[in-house]
Amino acid sequence: MIPISDSELRRRRFPVVNVAIIALNALVFLYEIQLGGLDFLFGGGGTGIAVFFHTWGFIPEDLSSGQPFQRLGFGAGSPDITTPAPTWVTIFSSMFIHGGFMHFAGNMLFLWVFGDNIEDRLGHPMYLAFYLLAGLAATMSHWIIDSQSQTPLVGASGAISGVMGAYLLLYPYNRIKVLVLFIFITVVQIPAMYMLGFWFLLQLVNGLGSLGLSSQVDVAFFAHVGGFLAGMGGIALYKLAHGQPVWPSRGRPGPPTQYWRGRPLD
Repeated sequence: MIPISDSELRRRRFPVVNVAIIALNALVFLYEIQLGGLDFLFGGGGTGIAVFFHTWGFIPEDLSSGQPFQRLGFGAGSPDITTPAPTWVTIFSSMFIHGGFMHFAGNMLFLWVFGDNIEDRLGHPMYLAFYLLAGLAATMSHWIIDSQSQTPLVGASGAISGVMGAYLLLYPYNRIKVLVLFIFITVVQIPAMYMLGFWFLLQLVNGLGSLGLSSQVDVAFFAHVGGFLAGMGGIALYKLAHGQPVWPSRGRPGPPTQYWRGRPLD
């Protein structure tokens, strides 16, 4: 299921942070195309893009050992992949790097559909902090599961998973338009809690199935799981701090004027 839009929510303000995050991801992706050529769009790219991934992607063993990789391969002639910043910086830089066109397009579509309403609810500065902290939690979840991996972790999906976890607690009954690709192609509308619940279950099952097989799996499922749970946890604390129930009562979202300082009016 591919989300297309959430048609029942109206924003109070333009999602400037969400758009800026998407734009920054797009600029980095264009730079990746410059490094890897058009072959990069379909999974190729050669040495240039591999060096970029290893330099600015998050490598779990770098953090575990405290000794970052310096060469891609062996010997003095191997390309230099030394990151010109502390290893922890790659936790955040990796959130804006993608491994190909489908990786980039899929992530940005999910962020476009779900991120604007989370920013509208939290406000611009808090949404930016929330997004980065969700990405941090997602990366650390991947590191805990596979701390000795030498494969660079790249992509915004961990942070976006946090946004999706937040959406589940804020707007579980809102209907999401999704494109279904299964034997036939059709568009249906389903409540967010079913779409997001199914997505999370799929990540969890695939993650458990990939344990011990990290070198053979291209998707960091536990980054998705960790980001989603962190997003839910962060929003749960936010709602409790504002005197709101963690799980909202059933009903259609009201117009923007029904909200004041993030708190629904009675």
